[in-house]
Amino acid sequence: MRVFEGFRKGVNLGGWISQFAKYDINHFESFIQKKDIEDIAELGFDHVRVPVDYNVLQDEEGNRIEDGFGYLRSCREWCEEYGLNMIIDLHECYGYSFDPLKDMDREKFFYDEALQDRFLALWKEIAEEFRDYPKQIAFEPLNEVVLMEVADAWNAVVKRYIEVMRSIVPESFLIIGGVCYNNVSTVPLIDIPIDPYIVYNFHCYEPMIFTHQGAYWVEQMPNDFRISYPKSLAEYREAGNSLTADLGGAIYREGISEPGPEFFEDIFKPAVDKAQKDDVPLYCGEYGVIDLADAESNLRWLKDIHEAFEKFGIGSALWNYKEKDFGFVNDAFAPIKSRFMEIIRG
Repeated sequence: MRVFEGFRKGVNLGGWISQFAKYDINHFESFIQKKDIEDIAELGFDHVRVPVDYNVLQDEEGNRIEDGFGYLRSCREWCEEYGLNMIIDLHECYGYSFDPLKDMDREKFFYDEALQDRFLALWKEIAEEFRDYPKQIAFEPLNEVVLMEVADAWNAVVKRYIEVMRSIVPESFLIIGGVCYNNVSTVPLIDIPIDPYIVYNFHCYEPMIFTHQGAYWVEQMPNDFRISYPKSLAEYREAGNSLTADLGGAIYREGISEPGPEFFEDIFKPAVDKAQKDDVPLYCGEYGVIDLADAESNLRWLKDIHEAFEKFGIGSALWNYKEKDFGFVNDAFAPIKSRFMEIIRG
């Protein structure tokens, strides 16, 4: 399987120009600055994944917002100065959001040609803006397609997306994920034209009951629920069954190893096989543990998933650099930061 060179050890800039509390110019100009990119480079990362929502780049009528593109341009310039690559991830588009806290029809976009035309028009602008940086900038069309039943429709959208992008950025990497919140198990469902600059993408927060313990956005998850890592599959299943929250995932599959590096190897294997068959690099665009988990469990989980990343040559981007319930640049995280980064750097 080919390796995604230049995108091996990354971190997400979530909460900056995506998933922000409100549209606020002061926030956009202060949350991520040049010093943050310098610090990320000094920590040993080689790239950043930059989630951006459509409403930073265009108004509700689809008109371009120049300041929004300016934030991306500034980030690219800072990254160039400090030797980092950059992924531009459209986290939400007009007519679609993965966000479980937003009440919307998550199927409509995949069957609505007008919504797709607007999506592709925005991507055409993004591609034209950054077409001169094919080695530095990679593009990810849409974050976390939620529904399994739109898998075929999503493939059709991606085919249109690839056609548009290749007319502008023929040698830029395009990072394509599956469905079910970009679950690793759905990578084999990706059915798109392959070229030397396609990358398969997934997210991994397994076991969800551990990485999302106490998460306010998980429906019916108790705020005070806590659990450590590792525990046996039986213990995680029992804990999951005792909650009313929907925490289904790999722990309920048959034939999966007990939590540890082999657990991640097992759940990654179908995606690895698909990537090897198609000769496409494999990338994990999000992984991490909520800041409510105990620090030592966080480190043990990180070590195990990174062993699997290294075994298969999977590039990755940690969720998240700052805040968003997963950030690692705060005083509470400071006591384990050096051990944390040692694991990431390998």
